[in-house]
Amino acid sequence: MKQHFKIIIAFASFLLPFTLAAQMGKPYEMTIDGVKVIVQPSGNEIVVVQTIIKGGVQNYTADKEGIESLALTSLTECGTAKDDKNSFKDKLDKVSAQLSGNTGMDYATFSMNCIKTDFGTVWPLYVNALTTPRFDAKEFERIKQDAINNIRSNESNPDVAIDRMAKQTAFKGKDYAKDPDGSVATVTKLTPEMVKNYWKSILTKSRLVIVVVSDLDKETIEKSIRSMLTVIPSGKPFQQKKETYTPPANSFIPQERENATNYIQGIASGPQPGTAEFNAFVLAMRIFSSRHFVEIRSKNGLSYAPGAWFSAGATPYSNIYVTTTEPNKYIAVARQLIEKIKAEGFTEQELRNMKTQYLTGVYYRQETNEAQANSLAANEVIHGNWKRSYQIKDDIKKVTLEEINNVFKKYVNHITWSYQGDPKKVNAVMYTQKETPKVPDDKKAF
Repeated sequence: MKQHFKIIIAFASFLLPFTLAAQMGKPYEMTIDGVKVIVQPSGNEIVVVQTIIKGGVQNYTADKEGIESLALTSLTECGTAKDDKNSFKDKLDKVSAQLSGNTGMDYATFSMNCIKTDFGTVWPLYVNALTTPRFDAKEFERIKQDAINNIRSNESNPDVAIDRMAKQTAFKGKDYAKDPDGSVATVTKLTPEMVKNYWKSILTKSRLVIVVVSDLDKETIEKSIRSMLTVIPSGKPFQQKKETYTPPANSFIPQERENATNYIQGIASGPQPGTAEFNAFVLAMRIFSSRHFVEIRSKNGLSYAPGAWFSAGATPYSNIYVTTTEPNKYIAVARQLIEKIKAEGFTEQELRNMKTQYLTGVYYRQETNEAQANSLAANEVIHGNWKRSYQIKDDIKKVTLEEINNVFKKYVNHITWSYQGDPKKVNAVMYTQKETPKVPDDKKAF
């Protein structure tokens, strides 16, 4: 009986997104003053608007890491030309509205979330925060110190530390080596004037995409956005750079660190978003992640939390991660697994199961207006096609077993390995040698 109940719940969760989709109107796009505006009628009383600023880490040099993150935080924490911080927040609190900013590797997002009946009150606050932020010196120092404290906290987190090292190693000299949050050194040097000038430089129509998820009528949306855009300059033409990471050989960089265990992360290649190989590789890496978990944790007891995933962006790459006290045995088992998959391939059953699992997760994560807006924004900026949000079901169904086997062979080849822990515990040659290493005898491992 319990098992039947679980199946019913899972099936209901899978159907829910389609029920919601039936209640919503058809999405559409329009161009207002040269800016693409994507609208998804919501079927509810919530209004979500996201202004997307393209570029991400491409927008600033390495010595300015953290500047975009501080700029986005300042929009809601430093007040505007019309309101100081307290007055601004009081007006939002009266209608329980939320404004927030976030930045990542490829773009920044400034969002508003309110009830439809409060749109007339919240929209002017949103526009003021976006276009006339105050960058008050006192409040800026407060949020800068908060950012520095957060960076220091992350530096003591070994998971964050190995991920940052892995990206800095693989993408040395490239945009993806930058950290959107910055470092203590870079953030400390930032001033209100520097951040203000930076924000002014990137808030241009040429970089913008606007996403609206709400049941506001088209005329209201167009009138509101057109009014906002009148105070935003056109800016120079902007093109999002896309790069492919293809390491020429296996490499291994160790770093001594006093962790309770050893942290290892490898970065390999991956297909560009918008290409025919992309969806196949998403599924291939997810199946590989499951096999990697079973092989490393369940069968060999080498780690409590092994992982593998695909990072999709303007520079796509795949990741393999582990924490282990036996780094030599780990790499032998992991590389043997990779070679076995390349030789024998995945199975039809694995592909069928992963298609269902992946699509259930995609739709489940799109139940809120905010999540739908996030999906539309990501697909537009990363894939160049916001409609992918609604086409993904059909696209995933078309992926074949031959395709996932081929893309895994093509992209999971040379791996850039980063290691933090005890250097004496690891034999670097096992990570870089061309031939697949043998599993070491436990008694002779070290």
